[in-house]
Amino acid sequence: MNVRWFEALADCEQQGHSYVLLTVMGTAGSVPRNPGSKMLVTAEQQYDTIGGGELEFQLISQARQLLAQGQNSQQLVQVPLAAKAGQCCGGSVSVLLECCIASAAPVVIFGAGHVAHALMTILAQLPIPVLWLDNRQKLAQEAGAPCQWLADPVAQVADLPAQARLVIVTHNHQLDYDLIRAALHHGQLGYVGCIGSATKTERFKLRLQRDGFSQTDIQQLTMPIGHPDVAGKEPMAVAVAIAAQLLQQPVISAPHSQDRQRRQGLHWKQLKQVLQGDTSSPVKSGE
Repeated sequence: MNVRWFEALADCEQQGHSYVLLTVMGTAGSVPRNPGSKMLVTAEQQYDTIGGGELEFQLISQARQLLAQGQNSQQLVQVPLAAKAGQCCGGSVSVLLECCIASAAPVVIFGAGHVAHALMTILAQLPIPVLWLDNRQKLAQEAGAPCQWLADPVAQVADLPAQARLVIVTHNHQLDYDLIRAALHHGQLGYVGCIGSATKTERFKLRLQRDGFSQTDIQQLTMPIGHPDVAGKEPMAVAVAIAAQLLQQPVISAPHSQDRQRRQGLHWKQLKQVLQGDTSSPVKSGE
């Protein structure tokens, strides 16, 4: 199934991935797509289309250059389709590129039991991207739209972005251990926490040693999970303790330019020119 741009945007926001949203703002002459057509570009993928061909290739390249700069920005560019884009349509398009850099690493919750439900109630009130996963299809469906079913959640760990914060609260001790192993192998996660008793914690750490993990590796693991000053074993009490500990973790924020500019973003004259359909003269961005 093809993923539409709005579905990809929702996933990026939820998982804390940076992206560029491309929107056709104005057209002149013969063009492949109408104003309002959109596509979304990440560092690895692109979703939907604004016309294909060399036009799209150039704009995807430009979008990824914006992502590499690591700053929120907007650019309005005009592309004549006959010459610059290597296409013979004969028209031109003006495209708005909106670069959105993830401001915080996502919290990734493995497990859809009582504690996870309580934790989601808390995190839903906070400006934190959350990815919620479970390997039990029926339970994931019953949990509702935020929870995603994955037959093999352990395989997902390797693809998580750097500095992601993992909360492991599954129903199965072996699954917990496999997730921890994958997280420690990842090596770039901001937080790895697992629910468990003192006995479970000691057993897991001994197993990790036997499996070749160093003390430095094992120190990345927070287990038992949760702020020690929050008492109680009820699901909501445990969720509050986990949320408190997560909020203590440093948040990786997007870099901001140190340059103090009198004008930022797009000038209103640029937008007015395109929205009125005047693409006869070049549109410059970043003035």
